[in-house]
Amino acid sequence: MSSAQDPFYIVKEEIQDSIDKLLSTFHQWERMPSDSGNQLQITKELLASCDSIEWQVDELDKTISVAARDPAWYGIDQVELDKRRRWTINARTQVGNVKKSVITGKELNGTSTSSVNGMRRELMRLPNSHQSDKSNQYNPQDNDDFISSESDQQLLLIRQQDEELDELSASVERIGGVGLTIHEELLAQEKIVDELGTEMDSTSNRLEFVQKKVAMVMKKAGAKGQIMMICFLLVLFIILFVLVFLT
Repeated sequence: MSSAQDPFYIVKEEIQDSIDKLLSTFHQWERMPSDSGNQLQITKELLASCDSIEWQVDELDKTISVAARDPAWYGIDQVELDKRRRWTINARTQVGNVKKSVITGKELNGTSTSSVNGMRRELMRLPNSHQSDKSNQYNPQDNDDFISSESDQQLLLIRQQDEELDELSASVERIGGVGLTIHEELLAQEKIVDELGTEMDSTSNRLEFVQKKVAMVMKKAGAKGQIMMICFLLVLFIILFVLVFLT
């Protein structure tokens, strides 16, 4: 892949074209008389173009800062980063000088010829980054290596994601098995509880029946019978006590 296909250089070429058009319009603005009717309109266009280009350069500078955090990941080195920073600095300086000159001319309603020419000379002294970068562009082999490295990284990420998905699938299967075991255990516990409840109901009914029978016997026996039963139980208790503790 050629350097013209690199995302940075694609954006840089578009910005450089905008800067070239801005300088061309600025030179026309310099030659216009201060009382020209078109000067006001062109002044507004120049200021709007300066703001737009400055924003684009700022956004491009942010991408350079991101790449500077891990240059190896993007397949570039420190020399390339410095070159890109120099270009953004030069571009920002060019646009800033044009903007400053236009604002000064707008405020003074016309700039003297000497000051305008001085500003123009200052702009011309700046390095033409569009031409100099052509001799310092990426080596095609560097871009091929960058693309190859990116492809390897993507394949590695996909492979890692596949392994993580396999582990997740195994974990889900284990959790599903545990869930089935818990469900079966709950069913067994529910069955035991139901059986216990049935036995308690049956025992409660038998106890209630025995209580009724005892009450009927006590009622039929009367007070004398109750005294005799108490005496019999007391004698039985004494006999059992003697047998257990004295023999």
